[in-house]
Amino acid sequence: MKARWNILLLLLPLAACSGGGYTDTSLPVPRTMEPGATISLPPPAKRGGLSVEEALLQRRSVRVFTEKELTVGEVSQLLWALQGITSEQGGRTVPSAGALYPLEIYVALPQGFYHYSPRGHILTLREKADVRDVIARSSLGQASVDDAAAVFLITGVVERTAQKYGERAERYVHLEAGHAAQNLLLQAVALGLGSVPVGAFNDARLQGDLFLPGDHKPLYVLPVGHAAQ
Repeated sequence: MKARWNILLLLLPLAACSGGGYTDTSLPVPRTMEPGATISLPPPAKRGGLSVEEALLQRRSVRVFTEKELTVGEVSQLLWALQGITSEQGGRTVPSAGALYPLEIYVALPQGFYHYSPRGHILTLREKADVRDVIARSSLGQASVDDAAAVFLITGVVERTAQKYGERAERYVHLEAGHAAQNLLLQAVALGLGSVPVGAFNDARLQGDLFLPGDHKPLYVLPVGHAAQ
């Protein structure tokens, strides 16, 4: 099943990026970028070889990973699962109260720390440093966070939802973060990867250490990588 997914990813159109380069989707994210540079990610696959039922059956929390990096195709697919746009009207892979989309997604890779923009399916480099250990320290020193090939961070802008739903907004944003996290966990299985949801972290420390905008509140940490056999 892994081989079938790898073939699909290799057949995706090539992507272009500013500040770095790669030749196909089977290569890692480029390392030569500078902060502010963007990567136009390859389009995600819309059909795979694993059914939803099979992904649900196979999903397990994985906490021990190999040192193998993710390819740009795998990063693209995982980000799309989290918040990808799925319709001309702007609908996304995750339901959102009032279609207000309060979630903001970040990913820490060996090459740097990035912010994801669903419109355009783009990554923007925020920091040219490996901050996985920074996230791990804020996550009570959990080794799975430090050792994963990628650490995805779901944050929420509650004010975005509160403009319509008032006091219920925080609940709705938390529910939406759960929807997004499950999408990533199942997508990881479909790609032959492992992941584990992490909710134990110091919110304020994590936000401060990563220099996140004040209204981007950390909600979920999701390490992803190749499971160690």
